[in-house]
Amino acid sequence: MNSGNPLDRPAPLLVVSDVDGTLLNRHDRVTPRIRAAVANMRHAGTVFTMATGRPARWILPVLDQLSVRPLCVCANGAVVYDSAADKVVRAAALEPLVLDRVVEQVTRVGMRIGGVGFAVERVGRSAFDRADELFAVEQNYDHAWLSEEHNVQPLDELIGEPAVKLLVRGGGLSSSELFDLINPCIDPGIAHVTYSWDGGLVEIAAPGVSKRSALEWVAEQIGVDGEETVAFGDMPNDLEMLTWAGLGVAMGNAAEKVKRAADFITADNDSDGVAKVLEQWF
Repeated sequence: MNSGNPLDRPAPLLVVSDVDGTLLNRHDRVTPRIRAAVANMRHAGTVFTMATGRPARWILPVLDQLSVRPLCVCANGAVVYDSAADKVVRAAALEPLVLDRVVEQVTRVGMRIGGVGFAVERVGRSAFDRADELFAVEQNYDHAWLSEEHNVQPLDELIGEPAVKLLVRGGGLSSSELFDLINPCIDPGIAHVTYSWDGGLVEIAAPGVSKRSALEWVAEQIGVDGEETVAFGDMPNDLEMLTWAGLGVAMGNAAEKVKRAADFITADNDSDGVAKVLEQWF
């Protein structure tokens, strides 16, 4: 934590929020207080966007609760989606040769825990593309959430096309434990490893891809820099974004490593933590 009052600063020109565990409460809802704070902020001229691990097809139900259609950072920074135009405008994918190498390394280390299963997220062009064409899993993949919107493929087909995200499950480990197992065996020059939920899911993207890398591009498009940005998050996939922003805010429910990296800790996502910070300026 920084000394002094981190909120004693000019109003931001860009506000970016993670979605799950941050903007949304435990019921997947944007509360009236947060909705009002975002509306006041936008009325004052500050740009609002979201940065999430979700694919673009899972963004619109959140945006509908806010009546906004901004540029959205999806898939942990691998995709930038223009929700107003319903168009993917930027994407960074893992190519098949890289996927093959990463899968080989993860499979080898995964033998220590009885094996792992893989899935991939492909980019598409729109939030309305067929989900079963974008989300593919191998037969033994243990789904992290109930899903009928997927395509089951042999592993060689699964990694035979570019993917914006490779997902790994296995061993009954928590996400942090699975991360600690997998991350040391992946060269950061080949791929970037993170996680956004502690239920036993690790997410792998192209090297250098993070919410920060995508937000730097978004900020450039609107003429804003990191120092003029406030970012909210709760999980390790938010770390790069929070340290890039002029003010990085961790939720009260955030992982401890996220709290340690943040400039300020607000209330949790069930207590309007995002709104309580925005109301300092708007």
